[in-house]
Amino acid sequence: MSPVSGRAWRTAAVLLPAGAAAAHVGPAATWLPGVRLLLFPGLAGTGHRRHIALTFDDGPDPVSTPRFLDTLDGLGVRATFFVVGEHAVRHPELLRETVRRGHELGVHGWTHDRPWRPAFARDAAEVARTVRAVHDLSGRRPRWYRPPYGVLTTSRWRAARRAGLRTVLWSAWGRDWTADATPASVRARIAADLRGGGTVLLHDSDHHSAPGCWQATLAALPAIVQDCREAGLTVGPLHDHVPDGSRDRVPAVQGGRSGRVGG
Repeated sequence: MSPVSGRAWRTAAVLLPAGAAAAHVGPAATWLPGVRLLLFPGLAGTGHRRHIALTFDDGPDPVSTPRFLDTLDGLGVRATFFVVGEHAVRHPELLRETVRRGHELGVHGWTHDRPWRPAFARDAAEVARTVRAVHDLSGRRPRWYRPPYGVLTTSRWRAARRAGLRTVLWSAWGRDWTADATPASVRARIAADLRGGGTVLLHDSDHHSAPGCWQATLAALPAIVQDCREAGLTVGPLHDHVPDGSRDRVPAVQGGRSGRVGG
């Protein structure tokens, strides 16, 4: 997980004609927290106002993910794990163990690539492939989709909808993928944006980030949960968080309510 660079945006514009580029990458503007929270609270993962959804990306990993499962057991917390398909099929027992311990699985793509060129057929096939793999390996059909790097393009949004998934990004993150992340920095970043009804993004592996950065996340996790509980907020997976019947909608320029729900 890493920020979307200005050079990446410029690359997309060069590779595509202007109109096609705007149609394809325009929804990726929802990567910006201000845009997402104000205009698309559902996409930001805004849910029950006394609850925090705890989510992890980029696993499963046989070294780090079991450590997170053990820590979450000790905290009495369940979470949603957005898994990468190619990692999931390499570690099927770990995927099943995650579900056995009461956690929820979401789709983070088959690979962890940047989607700058339109590829409707490829995106649809890869999202569907990951859904099938998660279902076949765990016995549970996933409900949620989060695109790699949080970059939502038109083709990936359509692919998720076609697969019956709801796209959810986040409202608070720990910037825990960097080499200089520490337990204190991860906790402080989450606390800065923590609001009741929010969705927290963390990572349970370093497959696509700085080597060993997951250790800062793991060490910060008990304090993050404590902060939520001291604020009177419960912590759990997305299926306990998002109100029944709520839906995502295609990211286009339109009005909406604020996602900063008081806690």
